[in-house]
Amino acid sequence: MTETEPLGPDSLTWRYFGDTRMLLVGPRAALLQNMLPALGQGVLDHSVFFSETFARLKRSAGPILNTVYGGSRSAEVGRRVRDYHRDIKGTMPDGSRYHALDPETYFWAHATFLDTMVYGIETFIRPLSESEKRRIYEESKTWFRMYGVSDRGMPEDWEAFQAYWKQMLEEVVVPHKTARYGVGYVTKGLPAPPKVPAALWRVISPPFNSVARFITVGGLHPRMRELLDLPWTAADERRYQRFAAGVRRLNRAWPLLPEAIRYLPQARAAFRRDGHPR
Repeated sequence: MTETEPLGPDSLTWRYFGDTRMLLVGPRAALLQNMLPALGQGVLDHSVFFSETFARLKRSAGPILNTVYGGSRSAEVGRRVRDYHRDIKGTMPDGSRYHALDPETYFWAHATFLDTMVYGIETFIRPLSESEKRRIYEESKTWFRMYGVSDRGMPEDWEAFQAYWKQMLEEVVVPHKTARYGVGYVTKGLPAPPKVPAALWRVISPPFNSVARFITVGGLHPRMRELLDLPWTAADERRYQRFAAGVRRLNRAWPLLPEAIRYLPQARAAFRRDGHPR
């Protein structure tokens, strides 16, 4: 596979990105994205995230999955995703300008998906070797180039990416208002899904809210918890690690489950079209 070819069944990304166990990571990627000042401001100024949270998340996830699993159409789909962002621009509170298609900003959004996939695999499926992490990073470069955005902000290799990631978490990301709103569900509770009456949701939501807090806060990087002022005790961490270990113990039985349970629709469609991951 060369960098100009789309990802396919020979990639680790195909094997894991559409795995439904990735959903257990929670909103890690979305929150990380919104902690970049320019990206958080773009969502604040232009998105329906605040008024139609579930709709926004659904619209965002589908095109990304379609880019990964698009096969021969990946570049076409990726450019369409890019073009959604052409008019997302404006002014930061300090008077500087932002644009969603700034290469560094666009790459940060992409990098959060890469981080979430690696974290999800290692937490809920299995450890990755360094060579596998390098392979996944090289595949992420191919995936990013499907968008047709300048790759000047993309680190050269896995080692450079690790240095980039460390610097971003330590020096660049902030508790932007958009990220705080997104994680506010941890304390305020999830909003009622569409078509669920508010009165009914008040009755049935407590267990959902408890699980949402556990999954959301547990899946965050410690630096994110620190910046967003999210309490997480040693006992919480022990419970989370037991939960993750329990999921990993299901690995032997996982292949026996129906594919509709194991993979998201975009992945299943790609497997039917181009073959299963090898």
